[in-house]
Amino acid sequence: MSDENYVKIAVPNKGSLSEAAAQMLREAGYAQRTDSKELVLLDEANGVEFYYLRPRDIAVYVGEGTLGLGITGRDMLIDSGAAATEILPLGFGRSRFRFAAPRGAVPGVAGLEGKRIATSYPGLLRRYLDQHGLTAKLVHLDGAVESSIALGVADAIADVVQTGTTLRKAGLALFGDAILESEGILIRRSEGELDETALDHLTRRLSSVLVARSYVIMDYDCPSEILDQASALTPGFESPTVSPLAREGWVAVRSMVPSSEAQRLMDDLWDLGARAILVTEVAACRL
Repeated sequence: MSDENYVKIAVPNKGSLSEAAAQMLREAGYAQRTDSKELVLLDEANGVEFYYLRPRDIAVYVGEGTLGLGITGRDMLIDSGAAATEILPLGFGRSRFRFAAPRGAVPGVAGLEGKRIATSYPGLLRRYLDQHGLTAKLVHLDGAVESSIALGVADAIADVVQTGTTLRKAGLALFGDAILESEGILIRRSEGELDETALDHLTRRLSSVLVARSYVIMDYDCPSEILDQASALTPGFESPTVSPLAREGWVAVRSMVPSSEAQRLMDDLWDLGARAILVTEVAACRL
């Protein structure tokens, strides 16, 4: 395989998305760097080449067609204005983009008309304001926007919020609905050709990781007379796998269930009469 045939994928080189993205790719069967200074990694076995870039730059490289695919944040994709498209949410790096100001200083989102708003995401914020017919002066800062109000350069801020602790320490309160719900996403160029087979393999593998993280295998034994009730609790994807036991009138059942519901389901199955209830993590799957 020549270098031109490798699918080029951009991965965050640092920040909150970096390790989560690398871990997900490892779980999907791809090689990942072991040295944080490494900028390019060739995974010959899977026909891909990984480029480790600033998360904010990834959408630009993908949108220009320099790289075929990339992992970045939804907020960064929108803020960039790049000609790239989200194709798969990845479930990590979740955050909200919110407005904040000193308590009572701004009476709701409509009160932002004519105000100064500090943000590190001017593209994203301008799009939101335009959609809501609001005019405001944007103060573009690279970070620590929560200090801008105390320093007199802004009346409100728009920033990524995970816990809100930093804002509260700065004497600020959130207001209005979330501007954007963000998370790590897989993106591709909006126009232009891409190896669809490689893309299908990547998305299928990443999707299998998402399923594997969200589901567990549940095995249990139960009397045949309660099988219908037990199966209703653990329907699986198509249906549970049911096998007869040597013990007369009993069956063994296996099914995939949401991991978040596993403990409750074990309680319900036990109360119903099931026994030998086991839960096993899923490493990978194709559904």
